[in-house]
Amino acid sequence: MTIDALPPSPLQPLVCAEIDAAGIQIFLKRDDSLHPLVSGNKWRKLKYNLVEMQRQNHHTLLTFGGAYSNHIYATAAAGKLFGFKTIGLIRGEECYPLNATLSFAQACGMKLHYLDRATYKNKEEETFLKEVKSKYGACYVLPEGGSNAFAVEGCKELVEEIKIPFDTICSPCGTGATFAGLIAGLKPHQKALGFSALKAEGYFESKIPDYWNGGTFPNHLYEINYGYHFGGYAKMNRELVTFMDWFTQTFNIPLEPIYTGKMMYGLFDLLKKQYFPRGTSIVALHTGGLQGLVGMKEKMKLLRK
Repeated sequence: MTIDALPPSPLQPLVCAEIDAAGIQIFLKRDDSLHPLVSGNKWRKLKYNLVEMQRQNHHTLLTFGGAYSNHIYATAAAGKLFGFKTIGLIRGEECYPLNATLSFAQACGMKLHYLDRATYKNKEEETFLKEVKSKYGACYVLPEGGSNAFAVEGCKELVEEIKIPFDTICSPCGTGATFAGLIAGLKPHQKALGFSALKAEGYFESKIPDYWNGGTFPNHLYEINYGYHFGGYAKMNRELVTFMDWFTQTFNIPLEPIYTGKMMYGLFDLLKKQYFPRGTSIVALHTGGLQGLVGMKEKMKLLRK
């Protein structure tokens, strides 16, 4: 496998009574099927960072994430696939036995180090990053979630893969880099609709322009909806889990409750509220992250009772 070897992810039409009643079309961009281990937007965000790492002649990638991080999982897998060393700085205290995400990362050869939450908040500070490089040696440092300008370029390609006409593209928002890439790929008549996974009104409107490196940010091309975070990052309830079960049974497509599950819940709720004009064509992005379902299995089981 080479860095540019993955084919475009499929575009799957969704058909059900609710969509028919709204008079619109929805297509799901199945980035969850890009690769069994390095899938979804994590692959797109890593792609050009790996190219840049090679250009800088680095052989170790250091990055950040929580204990159930999709980014940590994908980065560790990429390191094993492409033959470079990986270091993960993990938010929180070391805890054994390791959960499924960190066990996998370690099995792929990632060296795990733990930062208390107060220290972890400094992950973007220049002084802290200098200390990191001094401690761990020469390495390519990738921000949390793999989110930077190189990530935006990778996510922009997603829009270029869509060969059908569409009006709106929907995406969950965690750091904003994927969404910034989608905006960068839009034509003037199209719009991006983001669904925040965070309880942070106004956060993305201030964060997303940072990924444009000082360029003119086309804020007329997008909207962020903060109404479907279900209490905040990684929070969920019975209503969300029930919807996800219905979605999987209806379309035979699994969702996870951190990102894509919340986006699809919000999208279907907006259909009921007649938010979209009849005749609208929508592409919704499945960002992957299904590995995290292992760690959420018991919590979701309890919510179903």
